Amino acid sequence: MSTSAAVPTALIVHAHPEPLSFSSAQMTTAAEALAGAGYRVDVLDLYAEGWAPVLAREEFGPVDGPFKPQAEQLRAVEQGTLDAAVRDHLDRLLASDLLVLSFPLWWFSLPAVLKGWVDRVFVMGGVFGGAHGLFGEAALAGKRAMLLFTTGGSDESFRPGGAFGPMDDFLFHIHRGMLEFVGFEIIDPVITYGPARMSEQERATALDAVRESVARIAATAPATVR
Repeated sequence: MSTSAAVPTALIVHAHPEPLSFSSAQMTTAAEALAGAGYRVDVLDLYAEGWAPVLAREEFGPVDGPFKPQAEQLRAVEQGTLDAAVRDHLDRLLASDLLVLSFPLWWFSLPAVLKGWVDRVFVMGGVFGGAHGLFGEAALAGKRAMLLFTTGGSDESFRPGGAFGPMDDFLFHIHRGMLEFVGFEIIDPVITYGPARMSEQERATALDAVRESVARIAATAPATVR
């Protein structure tokens, strides 16, 4: 459920180590666009928080026998013993109506710190499994999620026949295997291709495009806020 009966909440989870990067500027622009559209915006800056990405047995109680991460997550949810940082992030995730994952595309995937956030916060028993199902039966069904990211390659290189191939091929494991798996409805990603090779004016124009894209997404939000 969202934290307000009238105001939708967007949770932005940002993963870039440089606050002055284009990726960080893109995240800030998106946050401003969502706030301007009436969202309450909650930002988790994983590098700034020093988020620990490794799902380790040390964050759970004593384990009798082999360590099975999802079984321990489920037990921690049931017993109310989740790690405090994980519990905080999970609560903020559950309170949001829109999840935005903000990152640079590294090795055609998520940065390790963001993948580790998914490992630790998409808790079995909290967002899927246990009392919840999968996909449309999972805890986050009815909520929306989108990717906001930058690439090193050009737009043309991520098209069919391009140097890397279709972008959708690289996003499937994130869209289907992470976000839809726990119930999210997927919104088309907002992507800036190759900002490192842009001029300052081109980057400013690209940020304007991000602002417009996110504003359009916000304007199509479901009328009912949970």
